[in-house]
Amino acid sequence: MYQSIAIAAGQTVFSPGQECVGFLRLTSGAIRVTMTAANGREVVLYRVRPGEVCLQTFSCLVEGRQYGAEGVVEANLQGEMIPKAVFWRLMQEDEAFRSEVFAAVAQRFGDYQRLVEEVALTGFDTRLARVLLRLCDEAGMVRATHGELAAETASGRAFVSRRLGEFAQKGMVSQGRGELRLLDLAGLRRIAETDW
Repeated sequence: MYQSIAIAAGQTVFSPGQECVGFLRLTSGAIRVTMTAANGREVVLYRVRPGEVCLQTFSCLVEGRQYGAEGVVEANLQGEMIPKAVFWRLMQEDEAFRSEVFAAVAQRFGDYQRLVEEVALTGFDTRLARVLLRLCDEAGMVRATHGELAAETASGRAFVSRRLGEFAQKGMVSQGRGELRLLDLAGLRRIAETDW
C-alpha cells in the first residue's frame, strides 16, 4: 500500500509547478520548504519533520493543484509515500489516520501564524537573533551563508550582512566564510526575547 522512500540531503522533493504524487510521511530527517519570488528573494516557510504535515502537499492533494513552493531535503530522510488514491481512502475510512492528519495540519497552521507574526510584528534584530540561536550547534556555530540567513528571516542578504556586522562589532558573533560563531549567547537571547 505504501512505498518506502529514502532521500539524501540536498535532493529536491518537489518544485513549483510539479504535480503531487502522494502524501509523504517521514520517519526520520527533515524537508525545508521555501518560496522564491520573481526577483529571486527566497523565504523559508517551514520545515517538515517526522509527525508533521507539509501544507503544500496537503493543499495539492485536497485542491488538486500543483506545488507552489520547493521542498529540499535538509537532513537525510526516510519515510513512506502514500499514493493519492490510498490517501483519500484512508481519509474517508480510517478515523485514526484522519485525526492524525488534521491534528498535524492544525499544528502547521499555528506555525504559519507564528511566521506571519514574526515577519509583521517583530523587529529584525529579534528575528535574526532567534534564527541564529535556533540554527547554532552545541559549539555555538551557525553554518549558513548570509543568503540562507536572509531566507530564514524573510529579509534581504544585504540587510542581514549589515546587521551581522553590527552584531560582530558588539562582540556577539564572529564571522567566517559560510559560518558564524556565537560569542555572546546571553546577549543574543536578550535580543531574541524582545519584540523590537
